[in-house]
Amino acid sequence: MSHGARVIRTGVSSAGPAAPPASTTASSSAGSDAELMDGAYFRSCAGILKVAQMISLVVGFISVNNSPWTDYSVYSYFQIVTMCDLVMILFFYVIHIFRIYRKLTCVSWPLAEFLHYLIGTILLLIASIVAASKSYNLTGLVAGATFGFLATILCVLSIWSSYKVSCITQSTSKYH
Repeated sequence: MSHGARVIRTGVSSAGPAAPPASTTASSSAGSDAELMDGAYFRSCAGILKVAQMISLVVGFISVNNSPWTDYSVYSYFQIVTMCDLVMILFFYVIHIFRIYRKLTCVSWPLAEFLHYLIGTILLLIASIVAASKSYNLTGLVAGATFGFLATILCVLSIWSSYKVSCITQSTSKYH
């Protein structure tokens, strides 16, 4: 009992070899979009600035954490602010490295980063001023406050670059 002829499809026709699968041609034409990580961001000014901020925040945190404290609330506030800033800077670093901003277009990433740096820098400046005023010449606390001020300066540079990207670029693009 034969049920009729069956058609079997293969990738090779009688005319010659099969065309390459669509996935390989699409990935080769996509170029940099197919890459998982943005290698250029590691070497960019914004990437290096974020790494410098994270290093100065970690050094400031470790300096204060390993020092004998004289006023617990001041230094715990300094540690909370430095760790929150560190986590948020690391978050935005990962957003840029893995190009997540291209997939989540519902968020204005330049504006979010600008607001983070604005609020975080103000809190870090306050924490560094209070930590410096309460350091009582203890070298670890002075070093922590110094690295807090260094991170504040680096964050101000990031505020300026975020402002240029989010505000100046958008206002000039309205008129063109």
